Amino acid sequence: MVGDELSGISRSDAQQMDAADPLARFRDDFVFADQETIYLDGNSLGRLHRDVPAAVSAVVTEQWGNQLIGSWGNWIEWSGALGDRLAASVLGARPGEVVVSDSTSVNFYKLAVAALDAAGPGRDVIVLDAEEFPTNRYIVQGLAQARGLRLRVVSSDLDEGLSTDDLGRVIDQDVALVVLSMVSYRCGAVQDMAAVNELAREAGTKVLWDLCHAAGAVPIDLTGTGAELAVGCTYKYLNAGPGAPAFLYVRKELQTALRQPIWGWFGQRDQFGMGADYDPVDDVGRFLVSTPPILAMAPLGPSLTSFEQAGPAALRAKSVAQCQLLLDLTREWLEPLGFRAAIPAEPGRRGGHVSLEHAEAWRICRALAEKAKVITDFRVPSRIRITPVPLYTRFTDVWDAADRLREVVESRQYEAFAAERSRVT
Repeated sequence: MVGDELSGISRSDAQQMDAADPLARFRDDFVFADQETIYLDGNSLGRLHRDVPAAVSAVVTEQWGNQLIGSWGNWIEWSGALGDRLAASVLGARPGEVVVSDSTSVNFYKLAVAALDAAGPGRDVIVLDAEEFPTNRYIVQGLAQARGLRLRVVSSDLDEGLSTDDLGRVIDQDVALVVLSMVSYRCGAVQDMAAVNELAREAGTKVLWDLCHAAGAVPIDLTGTGAELAVGCTYKYLNAGPGAPAFLYVRKELQTALRQPIWGWFGQRDQFGMGADYDPVDDVGRFLVSTPPILAMAPLGPSLTSFEQAGPAALRAKSVAQCQLLLDLTREWLEPLGFRAAIPAEPGRRGGHVSLEHAEAWRICRALAEKAKVITDFRVPSRIRITPVPLYTRFTDVWDAADRLREVVESRQYEAFAAERSRVT
């Protein structure tokens, strides 16, 4: 029933999709405290995996509580071990190329500085999308100011994202670094990673990829596309919990050529030799800094188990189908109410969320959460982001959410809410 021809999509159609869903069993891997609430904000914070409480409890009671410092024989390898699991199941990378550590912003800073330090003479330009995620823009603004570099900011379409052709016109021999998100946080547009990496190679420069809205949402092939540097978070689609440590990727062939700016003892050769001078290891571990947050890392393991079992191809297929269902319902129900789908037209260029534009988006978003029990989020200027996460979202959840959204707007319930935005949107 989902497709270009719309003769009315019924809830029974969505139920049939759920019945045929090969990933339906993974919903049981997650905690649903309130069965009535429809949660469609996994691109901001993923659901709690049901095995996380036991995993954290094991670290606290069995390892910390009983074994005390003896547990470090195991913990000290976690950054690399979890990184290897991410590499295999989510990122399309090789063993020894990913570590879990620090926050996305800190990892971004480390890799950006390392790349800039390694850039050849005369390269004094950083290229970035005008709509790049704010923290990335702010960090490169600071680096440009501190180092006397120039920013080459490329305008992109708020619905379609940044085109590869536009990038090709600005990546030249002056460029020291290109900063780009694989999936746009606002409209969900997906970049052609292989094409962009090829543009960078031809110009003799590097791309630092932000995978925050891509990891766990779209297939990623860091090895096959020739990617060299990437960062991403684990608390969105990867469900590792609020404030969970991020990851960074450095292609194996590049690791010894780069030296990151924060010289910490976890990146030191013969760490417990306590040497007088910094001498980083010859692998991806040189991008670690200090003692990892063990309690915060523990939730990632259970979620990765679900990803390993589900597989990226099946997850992507379901995500595309669910987003298409939402778009079909938008055309049938929501466009007459003033909504517009603000995302790329081609399914292959869409990430894991749908962005809907409406003049009253903020108030509608609040009414949807508080009156209709559908959790989405708002992004300026006037967008509601809706994310059916395939591991735990049903097709009937998508149908019900669109139906409740239609009711909220038709009944004008949103008019009871203030136009002023809260700090968290």
